[in-house]
Amino acid sequence: MKAYKVVISIDAKTSLKKYIRYLREVKLSPQAARNVLDDFTATRIMLSQVAGSLQEPESEKLKARSLKRINFQKHNYFMLYKVEGEMAIITNIFHGLEDYEGKLR
Repeated sequence: MKAYKVVISIDAKTSLKKYIRYLREVKLSPQAARNVLDDFTATRIMLSQVAGSLQEPESEKLKARSLKRINFQKHNYFMLYKVEGEMAIITNIFHGLEDYEGKLR
């Protein structure tokens, strides 16, 4: 099985920090924040193993940017990523209820 090096963009890191901060400071739930971080880590590890084999997205916006989507395993968040050679580059992280297509640059 081919293993990909997973690279996390600055935008993705910023988004993850925003969600974690929200859970800690607004929802006052450090446990929820830890759980989402653990889920992020597990999903990132899974991405390193399956990045090239996930199906192409239905979204024309994602296709036009060569992006794919992988859902967090246990929480309603997902990563957008692109494969470049041996790397899977996480470009964005979103909550499942967000209008992510409207936020893509």
